[in-house]
Parts: sequence; C-alpha cells; structure tokens
Amino acid sequence: METAVTKRGQTVIPAAIRRRHNITGGSRLVWLDDGETIRVVPVPDDPLRALRGRAKGSGVRQKLLAERRADREREGS
Repeated sequence: METAVTKRGQTVIPAAIRRRHNITGGSRLVWLDDGETIRVVPVPDDPLRALRGRAKGSGVRQKLLAERRADREREGS
C-alpha cells in the first residue's frame, strides 16, 4: 500500500492496516529508522500482556530453571 506525505509531514494509515493492528485515535506508534528503511510499529496498550506466550515452545522456562539449579549448587558447595 502506498500513501502520500503532506507538506506538514502527515500521512494516512490505510484502513485495512488500522483494522488489522487495532490502531485507533490515540494509539501510539514507534518509528524505527535503521538508516536504510523505516518501520512503523504500533505500541500495545499493555506491552507485557502483548508479550504473553511469545516464548512458548522455546524452552526458556526449562533453561531458566536449570540455571537456577546450577546457581544453587555452586552457592551450596
């Protein structure tokens, strides 16, 4: 999708994108510029809730518990 930028630096977010990402009036967006491209990322109302379940199946919990066991063994020795 393509939009234009006004003289004041404003642009329109296409309706399909607003609906898909639940962007409404008052929503916050982050602009990420890596020097070659610009990405616009919506900021969720509750960032912690938005991350819930993202690491599912990656074994993070098991790795954390193993590290804690190893720490306890080192401290106990």
